[in-house]
Amino acid sequence: MSTQTSAPRPLWIGTYPVAGAGTPTGLGEGIWRVDLDVVTGALSGARQVAVTPSPSFVLAHPAGTVVYAADESQVGAVTAFAVEPDGGLRPLATVASGGAYPCHLALDDEARTLYVANYASGTLAVLPLTADGSFGPQVLEAGGPVQIFGHVGSGPDAERQEAPHAHFVALAPGGRHVLVVDLGTDELRRYVRDPDSGLLAADGIAATFPAGAGPRHLVLAPGAGGPAGALDAAEPGIAYVVGELDGHVHVLAWDVPSATGTLVASVPTQAAAPGTGSPTGLRLSRTGAAPEGPAVVPSLGAHITLDGDRLLVGVRGADVLAEHRIDPEAGRVPQHRADRPLPGSWPRHHAVLAGWTLVAQQIAGGVVVLAADGTVAGHADVPAPTCITPVVAVGA
Repeated sequence: MSTQTSAPRPLWIGTYPVAGAGTPTGLGEGIWRVDLDVVTGALSGARQVAVTPSPSFVLAHPAGTVVYAADESQVGAVTAFAVEPDGGLRPLATVASGGAYPCHLALDDEARTLYVANYASGTLAVLPLTADGSFGPQVLEAGGPVQIFGHVGSGPDAERQEAPHAHFVALAPGGRHVLVVDLGTDELRRYVRDPDSGLLAADGIAATFPAGAGPRHLVLAPGAGGPAGALDAAEPGIAYVVGELDGHVHVLAWDVPSATGTLVASVPTQAAAPGTGSPTGLRLSRTGAAPEGPAVVPSLGAHITLDGDRLLVGVRGADVLAEHRIDPEAGRVPQHRADRPLPGSWPRHHAVLAGWTLVAQQIAGGVVVLAADGTVAGHADVPAPTCITPVVAVGA
């Protein structure tokens, strides 16, 4: 539990309701804002600040003046919003995302380029920005990306891996490469980044995962030169990747200069072997929301974070937050510590802030705040939340 004394921390919440819900119907509840009390973990002041379709992923510009939202739909779009003095959001422009069902966004270190992972089409798109964070003139003129890269391949799961599915995009340690996690091909794709323009060139495969793993999200250990750590090319780093389909965390020994990962271990996400039996009894879909239909779904890993020596994985279906300990003496291979049951279903995303873990429960609805021991400290009623992003103070 946090011992800090501080003003509340505001958060942006992206949403993605099931078909038949939302405004307009089935297309999204818009972007919300809530305040976290960093001392008690309580949430307050939940309010909708933007009406926009299917904003399943939300990203804040480091200057705090612009917020980007992915419209996760068949059409595929990205909207830039100006942050108003009262905390509201004003649309600046909406452009094509370069593919269907965009599900993840990332900025380069200088916040001059926005990269978009389009799930259904298996594409990576490049959107240059201006100095103030708005879309660049080339993007506005074209109405979309200046570059689009398509992946090729498939995996053994005929239903989920029939084609490439770009699920996560990140800047590699050192800033010279961009990485894309492809759930459909069981690969981590690599692109060389031009440091001046932010434009990319395809550069092959950075890592390969076990067949059928269905890699979804990754996190870089500080030793790998990630956001929380200093770059040290002489010391191999570590990357952790959650397999959505195989229920494992895959550990990569990371070589910084070449932006290449070598698989060194795969450990179960949960204490027991991955199983089936979601209390929701729902099936995955990309036709309006993640779940629908009568079938029972397996335990599906979602988001993964690293907080000190704690590696956290949200597991949908099982509806737990799986906690692992990272021990340097054990080669930094995750050691399972606990499966923290959640009060609601479908933990699509989570974030760690001021010692609290905030979880977006997509199907049950609501954002919950967990203390370090898993007890619930706070809750906010937000419809079908799918992303939690801290608000960046202007000028911070």
